[in-house]
Amino acid sequence: MATFDGRDIDRKELLKHVGDVSQLARVKPYRLVEGHEDQLLAVDVTTGGGLEFTVLPGRGMDLAAARYNGRSLAWRSPVGDQHAAHYEPEGDEWLRGFGGGLMVTCGLTWFGASCIDEGRALGLHGRASHLPATNARWDGEWSGEDYYLSVSGKLREAIVFGENVQLSRTLRAKMGENRLFIEDVVENLGFQRTPHMILYHINVGYPVLNENARFAAPSVRVTPRDADAERGVADWSRMQAPTPGYLAQVFFHEMQPDADGSVTAAVVNDSDIGGGLRGVYVRYFPSELPRFTQWKMMDQGPYVVGMEPGNAWVMGRDVERAEGRLQFLEPGESRRYRLEIGAVTEPSQAEAIESAAQTAKTAK
Repeated sequence: MATFDGRDIDRKELLKHVGDVSQLARVKPYRLVEGHEDQLLAVDVTTGGGLEFTVLPGRGMDLAAARYNGRSLAWRSPVGDQHAAHYEPEGDEWLRGFGGGLMVTCGLTWFGASCIDEGRALGLHGRASHLPATNARWDGEWSGEDYYLSVSGKLREAIVFGENVQLSRTLRAKMGENRLFIEDVVENLGFQRTPHMILYHINVGYPVLNENARFAAPSVRVTPRDADAERGVADWSRMQAPTPGYLAQVFFHEMQPDADGSVTAAVVNDSDIGGGLRGVYVRYFPSELPRFTQWKMMDQGPYVVGMEPGNAWVMGRDVERAEGRLQFLEPGESRRYRLEIGAVTEPSQAEAIESAAQTAKTAK
């Protein structure tokens, strides 16, 4: 049952007030038409609860622009929404196709720093975000008193004589709500044991991100990636205004799950963002995604905080292998990953997230 006009309204009564449910909530597919984005398939989802987001079946089923009551939730890069055909896999050239957006998928057989792993050159963050989906579908349908909007598709990372891995993704949101759900299944369709690395690169930007923002998470241990992060480790949770020449700081977090086994991390803000918006959160399960990376980038332009649950650290596949952490999929094996991403809109919601963060700190 959805809430409109400050009241809960059932399906029958709601439909008396509209010519079609798309008046309130809809899924709208289209193709972009110019520059590097030309012919890129995109799907806009409007929930009617203030949340709007764009899914890119043509680019890894990723989440591009996202807004709550007109306010942006995501950081957007100058690259924009490029078509997958422009992928440059060498070294760090992945960045030439990194449009930012609410979520970018990294993987499926490697992600993190570019490296040489067992003689194979691997570029930054893998191929997943540049894989166009097959079997792409979108729909809006009633389930009892609730109306659900969904986008789904399949990505295949494969090479002759090598990996054959498929990701099946479904994104769902309920009419009237300000959150979305992602369910992924990654399966080894081949006949050989295959490395498997996956990371969800969630990018929060202005106006949620400003000097009054902070990163709240139930972190019991914070490890800086390098010397630059070491210098800023005391301020990992506090954000700054855009700072010329700021060098990215990356922190690795060990999280304390809630009673249901999940972790909620968020960028929250006490200042008046407008539209009732107070922050952006992600909820995930460490039993599925045991690593969490925080990317703190306070430069001018690339002004962004990344919340990044994954199944490995971001140092590169060669490091994961050398340190005995590299995960594999056996032939026919599959893994499931579940995430919830949404807008923080109620003071009680922000307080609960920060309370869990404080409890974790005192439990160290």
